[in-house]
Amino acid sequence: MCRSIRTLRPPAIAEEATEDEIRAAALQYVRKVSGFRAPAAHNREVFDRAVDAVARATADLLADLEVRGGARRAD
Repeated sequence: MCRSIRTLRPPAIAEEATEDEIRAAALQYVRKVSGFRAPAAHNREVFDRAVDAVARATADLLADLEVRGGARRAD
């Protein structure tokens, strides 16, 4: 879907994804889905809320994923 969004779980990355990496992926996703690189002022709040929601969902997903051959990530 969006080639600039990279995989954020091992073994694709050696260490746990940072908040900045998760937020960057969320931003790219919202940009792709909305069709806006940067929203107009009247859409800024809803755009930012969407990025926050996607970032939270991404962090939850990464925390709960079980990678075959590996253990679940510890909190």
